[in-house]
Amino acid sequence: MSALPDFLEARRSIRAYLDDPVPRARLDRWVEAACIAPAPHHSRPWRFVVVDDGPAKAALARGMGERWRHDLLADGLDPARVDALVEASHLKITGAPALVLGCLTTDGLDEYPDDGRRIAEWGLALLSLGAAVENLMLAVADDGWASCWVAAPMFCPAEARDALGLPPDWLPHALVTIGRADPTYVGRPRPPVPLDDLRRYADDGPFSRRPAPPSGPPRS
Repeated sequence: MSALPDFLEARRSIRAYLDDPVPRARLDRWVEAACIAPAPHHSRPWRFVVVDDGPAKAALARGMGERWRHDLLADGLDPARVDALVEASHLKITGAPALVLGCLTTDGLDEYPDDGRRIAEWGLALLSLGAAVENLMLAVADDGWASCWVAAPMFCPAEARDALGLPPDWLPHALVTIGRADPTYVGRPRPPVPLDDLRRYADDGPFSRRPAPPSGPPRS
């Protein structure tokens, strides 16, 4: 099997950066790359907020961190452990030279009277945002910079929105940290893809009969 394209291999999750500022012209170029991702009905159901100044980064980290602290304590985690986790998250966000916050809106989405189709339509927007984030990170890597996708806004979109004073209908769902990779940082090795476990062709024969998975997200 042939190797994957170099531009795909170049994209890695980097969690430590040099202090070099990120030129705004480059940030604009990368956001533009995000904005050519496929989207439902030729819409643009996302907005991107570039955060590259200290006070805004601190406000975002603090707003999301306090919500995470509340959730972890409610889970029964030891308060000292909670403090350590929240502090590490705060440093990861404030220590990145630049952040790009991907938000979802309903702009251009179809409206339906029933919950099933409304949920599906919102799912289309989420898929589109994922494609946009991947475009952005590939463009960052192609220019020789580094990035990491942070999932935190998915768990506290309102807190992330309010921390930056964004419009009510902008709901943050993805955060990308960006900078020059710290050469001393050693990332995790990329494991091989177990293709035979993850892919099958429809004409391979009947599927084995296994219990149907739950219809919703996994429960803790």
